[in-house]
Amino acid sequence: MEIMSGPDSDDDRTFKDLNVVGMLHQFWEQKQVKGIMMETENLVVYESIPSPGPPYVCYVTLPGGSCFGNFKYCYSKAEARRDAARIALMNSTFNELPCRRITPEFISCSVKEAVSTTSGNIADASDPGTSIGAYCLMLELNTGKTMLEFQDVIHYYSQQRLDERTRSHMALDWLQKEQQSPGLLSQELQLAVKELGEARRTGRELRFYKEKKEILSLALSHANAEDLEGYHSEEMSWREENEFEYYTQERHCLEGSTTDASELCQFHSQESDGESTE
Repeated sequence: MEIMSGPDSDDDRTFKDLNVVGMLHQFWEQKQVKGIMMETENLVVYESIPSPGPPYVCYVTLPGGSCFGNFKYCYSKAEARRDAARIALMNSTFNELPCRRITPEFISCSVKEAVSTTSGNIADASDPGTSIGAYCLMLELNTGKTMLEFQDVIHYYSQQRLDERTRSHMALDWLQKEQQSPGLLSQELQLAVKELGEARRTGRELRFYKEKKEILSLALSHANAEDLEGYHSEEMSWREENEFEYYTQERHCLEGSTTDASELCQFHSQESDGESTE
């Protein structure tokens, strides 16, 4: 059961006074000035979902691709924007704490914890061919980064965001699955919308969920024979131009992924198993 606060709640008035939207912008602007971010990166981007009435939903995407949404039931678009900014600011500032940086000590503790919860052993950490070894390697490759940056995406996706052509390629995969199993797209889209909503209401990072929903929506909007034929031609061209890079990235994804990264790869190359993703 959702806890809904009224439009004039004390909590909302507090964040109006704090100008949390401005604070979030200033936080990332300062990181850009300090040279922590690439100059070509955009700052904070907001996306309000069209709605005839409350509850209103707003997403905020941070430089690098991390995405958050409003946590509470919002009675106005401005309130949803402030709440999304609040969640993003809390994660951004918490992410700056020393304990959130990936260090050799952190890696050692994390690997030991992973071993204790799996059937592996500590010796596997030196073998990238094992799940423990892949996890250890990915942590080592991201030494010095924050856990939010590490959780966001694997190395490939952290360096290159999904562009429209890549989305079209992924949508084609789903269109082909729709041909094999009619009705699959609608089921997967309903599940993706549900997962996105649940993740947003718990204040979680939303990039994977939001990308999945948008790609499924794209696929469903072109789920007829003519569009499928056009997408197939584009896909063959895309594969020919990027064949080596494509297979290298897919292999890297499968061999060196973390929990969140593997989910993104699984969505890219396999049918969804219908389970909620973390």
